[in-house]
Amino acid sequence: MGMMGEDQVQNRDKRLKVFKEDYMDWEEEEEFEEDMEEIDGEMGICKNTNSPFYYDQVRCCASFVVSDALEPDFPIIYVNTVFEDSTGYRADEVLGRNCRFLQFRDRQAQRRHPLVDPMVVSEIHRCLNEGTEFQGELINFRKDGTPLVNHLRLMPISEDGIVTHIIGIQIFSEANIDLDCSSYPVFKQSSSNKPAPFNFNSPTSELYTDNSQHICPILQLSDEVLAHNILSRLTPRDVASIGSVCTRMRELTKNEHLRKMVCENAWGQDVTGKFELSTRRLGWGRIARELTTLEAATWKKFPVGGRVEPSRCNFSACAVGNRLVLFGGEGIDMEPMDDTFVLDLDSADLEWRRVKVASSPPGRWGHTLTSLNGSWLAVFGGCGREGLLNDVFVLDLDAPRLAWREVAGGGPPSPRSWHSSCAVDGSTLVVSGGCTDSGILLSDTFALDLAEERPRWREIASSWVPPPRLGHTLSVYGKTKILMFGGLAKSGGSLRLRSCDAYTMDLEEEEPQWRQLGAAGLTTAGPPPRLDHVAVSLPCGRMIIFGGSIAGLHSPSQIFLLDPYEEKPTWRILNVPGQPPKFAWGHSTCVVGGTRVLVLGGQTGEEWILNELHELCLASSPDGDM
Repeated sequence: MGMMGEDQVQNRDKRLKVFKEDYMDWEEEEEFEEDMEEIDGEMGICKNTNSPFYYDQVRCCASFVVSDALEPDFPIIYVNTVFEDSTGYRADEVLGRNCRFLQFRDRQAQRRHPLVDPMVVSEIHRCLNEGTEFQGELINFRKDGTPLVNHLRLMPISEDGIVTHIIGIQIFSEANIDLDCSSYPVFKQSSSNKPAPFNFNSPTSELYTDNSQHICPILQLSDEVLAHNILSRLTPRDVASIGSVCTRMRELTKNEHLRKMVCENAWGQDVTGKFELSTRRLGWGRIARELTTLEAATWKKFPVGGRVEPSRCNFSACAVGNRLVLFGGEGIDMEPMDDTFVLDLDSADLEWRRVKVASSPPGRWGHTLTSLNGSWLAVFGGCGREGLLNDVFVLDLDAPRLAWREVAGGGPPSPRSWHSSCAVDGSTLVVSGGCTDSGILLSDTFALDLAEERPRWREIASSWVPPPRLGHTLSVYGKTKILMFGGLAKSGGSLRLRSCDAYTMDLEEEEPQWRQLGAAGLTTAGPPPRLDHVAVSLPCGRMIIFGGSIAGLHSPSQIFLLDPYEEKPTWRILNVPGQPPKFAWGHSTCVVGGTRVLVLGGQTGEEWILNELHELCLASSPDGDM
């Protein structure tokens, strides 16, 4: 090999200048090549000549890129000569830039070429953000616009647990693609063989040629636009329907990253975050289908150890993560209880445990217990030793020293019991209805934002309100919408009857108003009138109603389903296999992760047996049978 010209020496110096200063104190490129042997060993690139991937073969055809992970946008600080030869870019043209410019066919383009698979790009972003390894392939372009297939592997380099650099190994090959195609996938049909993924451990791996893809002319839009701007904004049900339109749509909607985006946009990140464990085995597509169709819903029964003593009724329970929390209740001779019990669902042996708290709210029954953001929960109202209450106490279940803390919110609602409450946006406590000490039913609605430095109650003054009631439910759907159902309602004069009416309110409106859902036309008869029932809000916005105090011979275990988003909301009966509880009461029922409804007790209407647990599973368990 002849001596390097002056331009080559300058280019080589430019390649190594930043790398020498910021990465290692190397004096010559040959020393970098020696260290790359160690990296090759970690990545499974063997120097053993018996390996199907000869080391020398890799070194002569593999492009190496090093990016600084401590700087914004991962700027390139080193490229080898293979990168320059393969891409046509000199080192001085790329140092300091993010490597995404290879996704642009025109150097003046403002966005990546539509032939580049957006899902692969999304996965690369995820791996970079999480500091994990990536391996895959995508379309790149030479400086002259020639398309290439980049068989890419990214490996994070860490120091003291912090990712400092990203090593990229790129094996470029000629792309047999149709540049006139509007979007990815774009591989031309050249044979009838089934495509196989590129193998980094074989020098003879042939170019991935996809012959099964069919470009549907229904929309002249790129896959990127369809996936990110259109499909991700639809509901899981709509995306599943679109997947049956054509091959292109089927391939798009099968992508797990798109399915996750659809679920996040439809249900919110807080809800989908709870499904991460399930999706590792089941996948987002199956979770979305099961929660949409409820095909996997089933009842299960578990024994529970420990004892909740003294025995009680009319307590309140809620779920905080995977823990059930029970507070207060009515003891013997109507004694108000003030103790707190926890049941850890992650424990191998389910057992009630009484937790020690430094301070506790006054004993009460007929109150509400509401789960807030993270590990917080709030108790409001109820009947105490001195009569009805209207105070608020909060507890952080993850605090090192457990203590209930009173929130002195200004302008509180009047004292009450048998009211209903819910949490909107994770921090706003909403209280509605209930009964006064003199037996008068209430119809007001109040909200308290516990995220404020000095929380203050505000009454939601609707121009029209539902009839006064107690024993009803408030459920949140669509983040800011509330659905009220049932209860014992005033029905003209002094008459009080069980109700089966449904009302909605959107707190995001400038002036929130109660509206009767039936006014828009409930097309079928709803559940039998009831109070003290169970109302569950599913991630997809639908409601489940069951249990409670029901007149006549109706079964309290029969489950009713309602979708308030429908143009003409319709009640449907959901038949669920398994062993349901004979009785289910709203204040003794918890919802865990949006897919598990846990019913405490349930043997009789008078006795509370807390050593058994009924679970309504709405989706398959990740540990269950497929």
